[in-house]
Amino acid sequence: MGQLAESRTIAGELPLSPNAVVVLKRRYLKKDDNGEVTEGAQEMFRRVAETIAQVDRDYDPKAEVAATTRKFYELMAGLYFMPNSPTLMNAGRELGQLSACFVLPVEDSIDSIFDAIKHTAMIHKSGGGTGFSFSRIRPENDGVQSTKGVASGPISFMNIFDVATETIKQGGTRRGANMGILRVDHPDIERFITCKNDTRRLTNFNISVGLTDAFMEAVKNKEDFPLINPRTGEEVKKVKAHALFDLIVESAWATGEPGIIFLDAINRDNSLPHLGDIESTNPCGEQPLLPYESCNLGSLNLAKVVKDGAIDYTQLKKMVHTAVHFLDNVIDANKFPLEVIRERTLDNRKIGLGVMGFADMLIQMGIPYNSEDAVKVGEEVMAFIQKEARQASAVLADRRGNFKYYAGSRYDGNGVGRMRNATTTTIAPTGTISIIAGCSSGIEPLFAISYVRRVLEGTELVEVHPYFEELAKRRGFYSTELMRQIAQTGSIREFKEIPQDVRRLFVTAHEVSPQWHIRLQAAFQKYTDNAVSKTVNFPHQATADDVRQVYLMAYDLGLKGVTIYRDGSRDQQVLSFGAKLKEIEYITPRPRPERTTGATELINTGCGKLYVTVNKDELGFCEVFAQMGKTGGCASSQIESTGRLISLALRSGVKIDSIIKQITGIRCPSPIWQNGHQVLSCPDAIAKVLSNVAQVEAPAPTLTMAACPDCGGAIEHESGCLVCRGCGFSKCS
Repeated sequence: MGQLAESRTIAGELPLSPNAVVVLKRRYLKKDDNGEVTEGAQEMFRRVAETIAQVDRDYDPKAEVAATTRKFYELMAGLYFMPNSPTLMNAGRELGQLSACFVLPVEDSIDSIFDAIKHTAMIHKSGGGTGFSFSRIRPENDGVQSTKGVASGPISFMNIFDVATETIKQGGTRRGANMGILRVDHPDIERFITCKNDTRRLTNFNISVGLTDAFMEAVKNKEDFPLINPRTGEEVKKVKAHALFDLIVESAWATGEPGIIFLDAINRDNSLPHLGDIESTNPCGEQPLLPYESCNLGSLNLAKVVKDGAIDYTQLKKMVHTAVHFLDNVIDANKFPLEVIRERTLDNRKIGLGVMGFADMLIQMGIPYNSEDAVKVGEEVMAFIQKEARQASAVLADRRGNFKYYAGSRYDGNGVGRMRNATTTTIAPTGTISIIAGCSSGIEPLFAISYVRRVLEGTELVEVHPYFEELAKRRGFYSTELMRQIAQTGSIREFKEIPQDVRRLFVTAHEVSPQWHIRLQAAFQKYTDNAVSKTVNFPHQATADDVRQVYLMAYDLGLKGVTIYRDGSRDQQVLSFGAKLKEIEYITPRPRPERTTGATELINTGCGKLYVTVNKDELGFCEVFAQMGKTGGCASSQIESTGRLISLALRSGVKIDSIIKQITGIRCPSPIWQNGHQVLSCPDAIAKVLSNVAQVEAPAPTLTMAACPDCGGAIEHESGCLVCRGCGFSKCS
């Protein structure tokens, strides 16, 4: 079947983009034992709608399930709303696990820690992500009475969680993802802050520091701040609060991590304070949860509610009420990975209705993202959604009853007589579901106006934002060449041939100042029960002080957490804070020896058979030759240059394992499998031969910040995650 015919089969009559078809095929649609797709998008939405609608009969045997199924189907198939990915993937299928978010407790005991690891594996296997607070674990070198030894501290145990996550494969559709949180007053906090400065470590974790009001006030006043042993409750030492804050800032500036969450702000909005304090969130930080809670998320497509340049609130109200009904039903339809999670989720019935397509909505209304009008619209639309979501939950409570722990909750005694769900709203990252819906992600600005999509063995297609393309044609400045030029950077800011008002309207994420990012996040947080997931983008030249000012601004505006990313920061070598830069010492490679000994290995690549010869002399490895089975052409010349440069590095004293790390994982359009291992390119093949000859373990390919590891497309940073809008790859979904 040709690609166009297959796309039509998958999309059916639905208005799906080519990218949406790719994402559905790769990540969501049912497949047979041979990996062939066995359903289209219409069948997927119908499968989900029927499964979720059936729950109505649990509460009313005479319920009109067919009508509810039709409402749910039209909501999704019309691209007005999408539930979180596990619901789309698993509803009506054997696995049946429908939640994205879980939080597990980690107490200060071996039993608790390894129970959490076991439960994490079960959740990841079912397609969920997990969050943990490691703040209760005693610090490194603290006493262990049972063995008369010393504790290894929370970070050592995080490494075990990370390895367990790496081992679990989630049915080939979703990777495991974790959030690790440590309170700022934990004695191991400095080590925690810098534990991911080597970006090869804890690759299955996002990390955040849990900040308190007391700490933030100590920062502002430049006061000392006590670190407390969680085992004894006693002060271990005092640190300079502003110096500790600077360490957080500098690490985030360098690598994007750790993020920060404001624990007191989260607990001021804790709807269930009588059940305990919230200590952790899900992997992207938008869903604070009590231990063993889970949450079902879904997002409304705001691009669908603009008519004649204004928001159609009548349409939006219908969408909200149907979506809340849907999400409440998901709780009952869910097959939970643990019985304790099922009980806690059914008791509290937390749901998180959020939005996507906000940037698209603003464009339709003629409002630039970085403007006072955008802040005003954000507040107004989210206030409306929260009000209607609570009203929809109250209507459900009339028919089905309040959630179990309503008495003593924040609703009890505040004039709210009924509530089906302990929370109703969350702004989640919408990575792949926004691709399916064909809209901008979450409340983020546009990532690019135009970009290159790679298809069919390296063929490149220029993708243009549909609103921009339509406007460019209407106003007479559209050309194929202009769109291709824009795709080089994604921005139209420097194109003088484009009218100024258009350049002002179509701003991209890196053209929006960090202060506007924070203000838009605060606008939505003001009317969101849980938290708001968003990335605050910084230009490459931003300073650590720029990050510091944004963190302080976030605290003052009442945000519950912040994730930042400075452009290009993870592409650089890890910084060592406080160290002075040394002058560069240039190295002259030693001469090629007159006599060498070595071996030649044949390895298959996507370009053909590759013969790699590795030679050594009495001082060690010194030379690499590589030649294709077929001679000539650009590939052979590039392979020859690769061998020469590797030889030059070896004779300059560069360790062979460092060379292996640099060239492992480089991709070309034609990867192949050999002996159970994937050979991604000719350089990757050379790395494998070097590792065999030198008996050095080749590292697993690592993500690059510019290119998707699956398709080579552009990567977006979203709430501490990496998302490719070309194929749906997500690092932490």
